[in-house]
Order: sequence, then structure tokens, then C-alpha cells
Amino acid sequence: MTVEPLTSPAGYPRELESDVLLADGRVGVLRPILPKDAVALRDDLGAHLSEQSVYFRFFTPRRHFTAQEFEHFANVDYASRLALVALVEGELVAVARYERIEEGDEAEVAFTVRDDQQGRGLGMVLLEHLASAARARGISRFVADTLAENHKMIDVFRRAGFEEEASFESGVVHVTLDLQASARYLEQVEERDRVAAVRSIERLLRPASIAVIGASRRPGTVGHEILANLVEGGFRGSLHPVNPAANAICGLPALRDVREIPGEVDLAVVAVPAPIVAEAVRACGEKGVGGLVVVTAGFAETGSEGARAERELVATARAHGMRLIGPNCLGVVNTAAEVSMNATFSPVRPVPGHVAFSSQSGGLGVAILNEATSRDLGVSLFVSVGNKADVSGNDLIRYFDADENTSVILLYLESFGNPRHFASIARKVARTKPIVAVKSGRSLAGTRGAVSHTAAIAAPDAAVDALFRQAGVIRVDTLEELFEVAEVLSHQPLPAGPRVAIVANAGGPGVLAADACEGAGLVVPELSKETQARLRVLLTDQAAVSNPVDCIATVTPEQYGGALEIVLEDESVDAVIAIFTPPLLKEEGDVAAVVARVSAAAGKPVLANFLSTSEALAALRSGPRRVPWFTYPESAARALGHIVPYAAWRARPDVPVPAYHDIDVAAARAIVDGALELESSCWLPLGETLALLAAYGLPCVGSVRALSARRAAEAARRMRVPVALKLDLPGLVNRSEVGGVRLNLSGPKHVEAAAAELLEGRGDGASVIVQPMVAGGVETIVGVVEEAGFGPLVMFGLAGGASELLGDRALSLVPISRPDAVRLIASLRAAKLLSGYRGVPPADISALADVLCRVAQLAEELPEVVEMNLNPVMAGPDGAVIIDPKVRVARVEREPELRRRQLRD
Repeated sequence: MTVEPLTSPAGYPRELESDVLLADGRVGVLRPILPKDAVALRDDLGAHLSEQSVYFRFFTPRRHFTAQEFEHFANVDYASRLALVALVEGELVAVARYERIEEGDEAEVAFTVRDDQQGRGLGMVLLEHLASAARARGISRFVADTLAENHKMIDVFRRAGFEEEASFESGVVHVTLDLQASARYLEQVEERDRVAAVRSIERLLRPASIAVIGASRRPGTVGHEILANLVEGGFRGSLHPVNPAANAICGLPALRDVREIPGEVDLAVVAVPAPIVAEAVRACGEKGVGGLVVVTAGFAETGSEGARAERELVATARAHGMRLIGPNCLGVVNTAAEVSMNATFSPVRPVPGHVAFSSQSGGLGVAILNEATSRDLGVSLFVSVGNKADVSGNDLIRYFDADENTSVILLYLESFGNPRHFASIARKVARTKPIVAVKSGRSLAGTRGAVSHTAAIAAPDAAVDALFRQAGVIRVDTLEELFEVAEVLSHQPLPAGPRVAIVANAGGPGVLAADACEGAGLVVPELSKETQARLRVLLTDQAAVSNPVDCIATVTPEQYGGALEIVLEDESVDAVIAIFTPPLLKEEGDVAAVVARVSAAAGKPVLANFLSTSEALAALRSGPRRVPWFTYPESAARALGHIVPYAAWRARPDVPVPAYHDIDVAAARAIVDGALELESSCWLPLGETLALLAAYGLPCVGSVRALSARRAAEAARRMRVPVALKLDLPGLVNRSEVGGVRLNLSGPKHVEAAAAELLEGRGDGASVIVQPMVAGGVETIVGVVEEAGFGPLVMFGLAGGASELLGDRALSLVPISRPDAVRLIASLRAAKLLSGYRGVPPADISALADVLCRVAQLAEELPEVVEMNLNPVMAGPDGAVIIDPKVRVARVEREPELRRRQLRD
């Protein structure tokens, strides 16, 4: 295995070092070339190249290269000449390089991949990383000459996603790639990333052979219970207990070392004490194990030393091409008949089904499996990710999406690895498979617990809400709600809307259900006249038929079923809650059977609230479509209340963000860069702030900068309306705190006097901004805040102390589509004030949404804008206008202009 040197040459770009997934799911390491790599170029790469590969690379047959040539290849300046190497399991197996052509923005590019490593996607991932590095160094195009018969290389260029030009002459294809982050390029990178991630997880969740390292003969130990669960669960592949002190465990021959196992090992479950986990992982790497599940605790959750050991563990695993689940986890489950793997130490044997579950808590995972089993809720896959040192929820969501046995995805989260990446992945997956999540750490105490439990870094709860809402993830507060929602999603169709009918045989439970529905944001409409007439014919005169429907206690099973059918046929009904409180327990099973039969034929969801006798439960779970059962009507309403917004989100088209053609990014960039030339962080002066917003087409109230009181008076005279004066000084943020604002000034004399007072003693850099007073409209606030991991968030609310006190604010990730902006505005509790209230004309919501979309684009394209406060933004019937903007900029580490695939650190 190649050892990284302690020192690197001057200019070595360490930021280009990356762990990457190859097309077959194995892990490779990319880094800039080093002078000492000349030996590896000769021994690891050059010595294993076929004559054809050499011919394709150099256009001439060559048998030998000199030491001087290898030295030349390994020495670059990391700017105009750059080379990246790929290491797989410690060997240098590929290299990609560019050389700038003269002093222009083009560079010639070339690739070499060892013959036995071709077909694994090395050339493609090297191209992505080399292109990203080139763009950061001012290179906008790659050019390459490729022999026409070099089909593999030509195919890499064509599938990369860049705009491509190709010409052919004398057996050589000349290719030019435009290194722009086009939509096609980003889509191709995302798809390659998805495919590689799915294949890497497949090694962990569909193994043909498993080694249990630390298997024990003693029942009750983690190592014993994992092996026993695999044996008793009927794992379809081969099992290999590893224990140097045992000859046989659970009826299987034990081996002293994983390296002694004959044949391939797809998965190793590591259950040895923390101090010897690293050695076990190294042994697995030397054996060529496909992937790891480390259940052992004692790593990042214990503090800084544990975190260091965990990082080294991941580095070792990746250096040997392995992915790792854990450490500090419960294990993994795959109930598919052809796998039948229960590699956990849980005492509960999961019921096969179609719900996939990812849990960040191992201990909670046991409770989850137990609850799922008690509810007879079938599990397709279960993964306890523990500390998420390598494999994260993002990887698993992609795999769950690809798994044919999974129809619903459940998550227990304590932290996010990459929130924006999570949102991007979840938004695509949730279009076809619902994702339900419990995110702990809402409270301060919960946040502390999450940090100490799995070394999680908790995210602000409002940001999490925004992320889930935009990604279509159903957020619930408790595990009970998680399972309730999962049962409905697993067995019933999605509701077309929020309108719920309640069919009961007693008035009280029906009223409770109706109240609960409205409390959950649902609607309990009056049934149509036709439906009510049909119900009166079917039921007795004492029945209530408007909604809730009270069939009364003497209803027969046949009458109850008929009423349910009639209600389901009503076009004003989207879902039904069926409630039955039997006067005689012997009737409950008959009614449950009728509900199951009617539900199976309906195209709308039916939820049941019964007393839960075993006969009734069995009947509700019979037939082609199982009816979810709830102990209380409120629980059924709550579950529907979570599902209805998701169904509405899924029914909406995925609208792209607006494409603005009047934005001057270059002008805005120049303002920001100019402000940060001398300072690492600063508030922009008002003049620069207004210019920045103008570059993004944001509507600000007309403003004139005046360097003297006389010029301020002249500007006010031209405006012909009452004006406001605002002091502008470098570094001044809160003008009101220094008496720097004068409002509603009329007449040149008053303006000149007020301006002179503002400027007095302020120095040469002072000026006043003259603005016309804006009357009418609703005062709103638009802002940008930066949250770690989430990036910029756009905030919207109504201005004023009352809204701030009540926390009536809404957040959104960027970018924002116009429909999302409109929904963000409507999400405020006080949103009715914008629709016309007590004689105030309704605000132009479209104009306000446009402000939000433009602010979001500015925040995304200029990450140096770390804080923005537009307060107020006046929203009136004729548009929206920004009155008082404040912007803070700071130096930040920019994301590469061209996205490249890489595993997170």
C-alpha cells in the first residue's frame, strides 16, 4: 500500500485529494501526482500496460520508457501542468493530465488506465476531477487527439456530459470539450454518482458470503448473537466465524484469521473490542473483503481521540477499496428470500415486507424492529448506520430507491452528513417512494443527547423543517407516528386531497375524529345531497348522514359496509376513517371483514379505528389491501394529516427555478470582491448594497447618494414627495442606533437642515442617501442566513415586533422555484394580511415571490453574501419594493465551479 509522504512539494493542491466511488462500487483514491510517484508510474502502471494501451496513449509502439521520462511525467507545476493519479488498493493504476496550451484558456488532456482496471470508470472520474481543477485555474476547454480505434476513450469523452466538438483526420479524432457546468453535465455526474453508490451498498446488503470477526461461543455476547441470527435466519450464502480461540461456533468451523477464509468474502461484520478493530479492518483489506459493518462502539461518540481513530479506520477501509457501515451500530438486515440476512445482535427477528429503515441509533434500532414486528409491519431492509463514518443516509436512500422489494422508506436521523445533497436525493426519490423521517434534537436537551450519542452535529430545527418540506419528506415527531404513517403508506393509496369522511356506529367517536381531522389540517366536508339521500335509504331514521356519518349502534355488518361504499363514491371525499365500537364484541370481526372487502375495491385510502380484538385485526389484515388499524380516532386523523401534504407535493409538477436574463452576475461579483480585498468580513455600505441588489434586478426604492446637505436638498426637490434621509458610513449597520435616519421630510429647507445634522462631524467618507417615502402596503422582511452544511437559507416573514415575538417566519433552501416561493409566503400564520384584510388592498404576491426567487439566486451564486436583511420590503397592490437593505459579506471557501464526485470526509 502506498504511504503518503509527510511533506509535499511547494504548491501541492491538497484540496484535490479525494476518495471516490468507482463504477463497480469499490473505493478509489485520487490525488495530485508527486515527484516520488515516478517509481509507481513505472512499476504499478507502466509495467502492466499492454502494447495496445501504450500505442493508444503515445500513437507509436514503445517497449520501454527511460527513468528521465518517468521523472518528467511525475513532476508538474500544479497550475499549467497538472496530473492526477488514481490509487486502487494501494497501487497507482491510472493517471490523467493536462498541459495548458501557451498562455490561453485551453489545455491538452491525456489519460492512461492500466489494462486490468479498465471498465471501472476510472477514466470518467479522473476527467471530472481534472476538469474541475482546470476550471479553477482558468482553463475553459480541453482538447485531445485520440486514435479512431480507441473507442473506450472516445466513449468517455462523449458520455462525460460536456458540450463536445469532434473532427476526424488521418485516423485521429480531435475532440474539444467545453468545461461548463451545463444541466446535462450535472445530470450525468449525478447519475454516475447514483449508480456507483447503489453498487457500493449492494455489496453490503446483498452479500453471498459473510465473515463474523469476533464471533463468540458465549450466548449473550454481540459476536455470538450476530452469528446466531444469521444461522437461525437462514442466510442463503456462506458464513465464516472468525475467532482465534475457537474451533467451531454455532455449528460452523471457526477460523483464526479472516485471511484464512477460502474464496471471496463479500461482507465482514466486525464485533471485536475497539482497540483491535483497526487491525481487523486491515486484515479484511488484505483479504480483499467487499465491505464492512463495524458494530463496535468506542469511536467518535467518545471524544476527540475516538474521532481520530474513526477517521483512520475509514481511511484504511477506503485505501483497500471497502465501504464501511458504522461503527457503533446494531447491524444490517435484508429479508429478501434470496438473501435472508439478519446480521444484527437484535433479539427480534424482522417480518419480511416492503418497508426499508435507516436508523442512526443502534439501541433504538432494537426497539424499532420490535415495534415493526408487533405491528406485523414487514421490513425489506434495515440498516443501523451508527456514527455514519462512511456510509450515510444519502447512500442508503439511493439504494432503497433502487430496491424492488421496498415501497416505503423510514429514517431515524440525529444529524445530516450533507443536508443539501440529502435534499437533492430525497426530492427525486420521494416522487415515487415516500420517505418518512423522525429527526431528533428539536430541543436543546435533545441536541445535547444527539451529540453525545453518535457524535452527531445537530442542525437548526427550522432549517430541517425547510429541507424536509422542499424535498417532499414527511416529518413526524415520534416513533409511534412513524409507524402509523408507514402502515397507511404501505397498504393504502395516497389521498387526492384533504377531505375526510368519517363513518362510525356511535356519535362520540365520530365527533372526536372530526375535531382531530380539523386539528391536523384536514377538512371534514358535508356529504353531497345525493350521498345523504342514499344513506337515508340504507340506514335507520336515527342515523346522522351529513358527516360524520353515525350509523348508530344497531347497524348490521351489511349496512355498515354499504354505508362505507356509498361514502367512498362521493366525489367530495378523498379518504375515509371507519370507526366501529361494537355493542357486542362478536360483531367486530364481521364488520372488520366488510371494511377490508370494501377497502380493497376502493381507490381511496380507508383507515380503521376498532377495539383491536384478534379477530378484527386478522380481518382488517386479510385480503389484497390491508386496512391500517388505530386504537384511537385521533391517531388515524394524525396519520392522514401527515400524508395529505405529501400527496399534494407529489401531485404537483416539479417546476424549475426561474431563468432570469436581466441579472448581471459579473457586476455583483465585482462589488463583493472589491469589498473583500482588504477585509475578511464587512457590512457593505448602503450605496454598494443598492448596486448589488440592482445587479440582480431586485426592486429598491429610488435612491440618490448626496455628499453634502445642499445636494441632498436638490435631490429631494427633484423627487417632489416627502423623503427619508439615511446616513451612510463605511461599517455602519444600524443607522437608527446612531440617530442616522430622518423620515417624512418635506421641503428643501427641512431636508437640507436634516442632512447637515446627519453629516456633522462624520468625516470625509460620510454621505446621506435620499429616498422617497413609500406609503401603503404591508411591511414584510426578506433575509438570507447561513447555516453550516445547509448553505444559505432565505427567510420570509412580516416585519414588526409582533411577528418576531411569535416566531412567524418561514425558511427555504436555495434555489427557489416560483410556486415554492408562493407557498413560502402562504405558510405564515399571518399570511391573510397579504391577501387583503380590513380594507387593506391585497399585496401583489407574484411580485413578492419574484423578490424571494431573485434573493435566493443571489445567495446561491454569491456564497460570500453570508447575511442579508431587507427590512422592510413593502408589498402593495402594485408590486414589492425594498426600503432598507443590509448585506454582510465574508470570505468563504467556494465550492468548485464544476461538480465532481467524491465521498465525504
